[in-house]
Amino acid sequence: MKIVIFGGTGFVGLNVAEALLARRHDVTLYDRAELPLSALRSLAEYGARLRAVQGDITDADAIDALIAEGVDAIVLGAAITAGDELERASTARVLEINVMAQIPILLSAIRHGVRRVVNLSSASAYGATGARVEILDEETPCDPVSFYAISKFASERSVARHAELFGGDFLNVRLSALFGPWERPSSVRDTPSLQFQILAAFARGEPAIMPEAGMRDWIYAPDAAEAVALLIEAERPRHRLYNVSRGGLWPALQWGEAYAALHPGLQCRLAAPGEKTVIKLHGAYRAPLSVNRMADEFGWRARFGCAESAAAMSAWLTQHKEWI
Repeated sequence: MKIVIFGGTGFVGLNVAEALLARRHDVTLYDRAELPLSALRSLAEYGARLRAVQGDITDADAIDALIAEGVDAIVLGAAITAGDELERASTARVLEINVMAQIPILLSAIRHGVRRVVNLSSASAYGATGARVEILDEETPCDPVSFYAISKFASERSVARHAELFGGDFLNVRLSALFGPWERPSSVRDTPSLQFQILAAFARGEPAIMPEAGMRDWIYAPDAAEAVALLIEAERPRHRLYNVSRGGLWPALQWGEAYAALHPGLQCRLAAPGEKTVIKLHGAYRAPLSVNRMADEFGWRARFGCAESAAAMSAWLTQHKEWI
């Protein structure tokens, strides 16, 4: 298929692109940011099947012209992933990019007969509900609180409503706590994972001192990308919303310890009482996402657990030493 990923040169976009290219699809990355040189080198083997187009997500004319060239599927991955500081500074921008900018893309997809659109949403859409239940499935009512969470939930409802009104084949995917290859903080992403922050501390020659264990339903980004690829390829999905997660809780501290064990001299530990740490956990506790829907319909389960993802990330950084 010919697939366009909006936000394609970002963290999640690059992981999805790799998964799709490996499955022999043609991929166009549309993003305001250039394709990083490290990614360009890494993906060079795919030749003309990969294209990067620089452009703004709010440029409706440029986007319509791109889709008019002939597109089988679209991934809506452009978003401002905002913590409290970025929300304070750019409240309107969060809503503009995460919700309003999608509407011309959806209308263009309908107009030009795009077969499938997959909107990358977030577990944050569950909001305060995540602290009140033991597990979050796709039928659990949402109670989004932050502007980021509100924007992701609103994007889901907008995508679903466009499908109802115009007959588009549109899906929403709620991704849990992501980490892994190609992650980097930026002006539109100020919530780096604990794993990224651990690796950044190691790169500075410092111990990774954790404020707490960091219990989350972490998922290694290549696993999430494989799930997205499955949903793009699915002939007739039975649902319009899917959770994508490891499906259980485990601590980032354990991941840091597993990574450190592969590299003698590194240390990851909890902060002592009164000890300062630059590592920051973003967001309050949230129950894990149920992945029964993805497992029952597609047989999909995340392959990488804590130790496996630490080993995989170590191998990846061996090939991409300059990344962190």
